[in-house]
Amino acid sequence: MHDLSLELFSELVGKLYQGPREDIPWATFLNQLNVQMRSKYVTFMLRPPSHLDPGLMINSTGSTAEIVSSYNQYFFALDPFVDLPNRQVFTNAEFITDNNWLTSEFYKSFLEPLDVFHILGADITTCDGVKCRIRISRSRTAPAFDEGDKALLAQFIEHLERSVEIHTQLNRIATERNLYADAVDQMEVGTIILDESGNVLQTNEVANRLIQEKDGIRLAKDVLIVGSSRETQAFRGLVKRTLLSQKSNTPSVVEALRVKRPSGRADLGIIVRSVPLLDWSEGKQCPAVVIFISDPEQHSSAPKEVVSTLFDLTPAEASLAMLLANGLTKDEASKELGISTNTARAHLRSIFSKTGVTRQTMLVRLILRSVATLG
Repeated sequence: MHDLSLELFSELVGKLYQGPREDIPWATFLNQLNVQMRSKYVTFMLRPPSHLDPGLMINSTGSTAEIVSSYNQYFFALDPFVDLPNRQVFTNAEFITDNNWLTSEFYKSFLEPLDVFHILGADITTCDGVKCRIRISRSRTAPAFDEGDKALLAQFIEHLERSVEIHTQLNRIATERNLYADAVDQMEVGTIILDESGNVLQTNEVANRLIQEKDGIRLAKDVLIVGSSRETQAFRGLVKRTLLSQKSNTPSVVEALRVKRPSGRADLGIIVRSVPLLDWSEGKQCPAVVIFISDPEQHSSAPKEVVSTLFDLTPAEASLAMLLANGLTKDEASKELGISTNTARAHLRSIFSKTGVTRQTMLVRLILRSVATLG
């Protein structure tokens, strides 16, 4: 049990590094390690629980949500097998005598009902300051963990730390990407990303809505079709030139196109620009071209409460300001709000005074260029 073949060790290490890409990180590795250790459970605490944080725990097959919840909400505070020296493997017997372990509330109330007695574990603090724990458990009737078991787990500790660092970096990148993507969505700009072959890699919600409407832009087998056949031909020419620019590492090329919509609604505005390759990118299945689409008929979705706070407007003034920003005239806005033209005029004078603008067009520009649209 203690000696792993090179083939099995390589397989386990491979699963460990694949962990950050799994839907439940490291689930496959933990289950295979559970089999190799002949244990009852293997638990990885990516974020150990505290009084202020419920923590984040991944378990091998066999554990339940109730077990995780009870530990994270209460029993973590009673657990004596914590704060181990960094990257070193220990058994619970090295930290607490069997008698004290058996009489502890943690054992009697939490572990004994689960038929857990022997525990092997290690704590890890990465260079980024991430603190995590791995715990392997066996029943009381099973053999105690020995030096061979400790050595086996120790083989994976450095690899687990590196895998956690990779997970942290990927998570940070994904979080930043989602923040920027949400900001673009809030600005009601459609984005479509193409790969090195000109096929669609990704679209945001705004672009998806426009594609589904099939009014000036649509998809045909991952290929973007815009407007008429003539406009599509012109669009493909823009994409081709942009791809050539990207492949030759020349400065980013920006192309523009106006697309008529069959419905007669306002034309779509399209910007095509290259995406610079990273220094060590292989260039396959990577973003090569980004397309930005604006729909003049799309209304700003800035929350009224945010507009009110940013510009010190009353709720009524904020409602009027947003309708004006979305293209309504003063008379149309007053009718929409169910107020008289005189009241709307009074609100507008107050809005001008508070914002420092003197014309309705300036007010529209002020609101649409503010951070209110990101609220």
